Amino acid sequence: MTVFVDTSAFFAVIDSDDDNHAAGAQTWKLLLESGVSLVTSSYVLVETAALLQNRLGMPAVRLFQQDIVPLLSVEWINADQHHAGMEAVIAASRKKLSLVDCVSFQIMRRLGIRGAFCFDGHFPEQGFITKFPAGYLN
Repeated sequence: MTVFVDTSAFFAVIDSDDDNHAAGAQTWKLLLESGVSLVTSSYVLVETAALLQNRLGMPAVRLFQQDIVPLLSVEWINADQHHAGMEAVIAASRKKLSLVDCVSFQIMRRLGIRGAFCFDGHFPEQGFITKFPAGYLN
């Protein structure tokens, strides 16, 4: 089983003041204990690092880079994936739907990943599973 991890989940796990911290920490522990493969994209890494640096400072970026990134399989975005993501953003014409989200959806579809660890409503809108009921991760 493979689960895609989004910026919103990384931030919730790291920021103890985040509204989703308790749920995020619990899900993160469940994912690690279940042994599922955790996938993210290079765009999510950039977005997460920028968010952490801006809101929490360099210690949070260091924690992310040293303790979390090594647990992930990273899909590095190429020019074709970037352009396809931009086309999807423009076609959707929605102010709050980001390039990072659209690229994430494309990666998940290409790799056949159904589950996303996130607190972003765009993922379930796209048909991805964001809640992991008992037994789902086995």
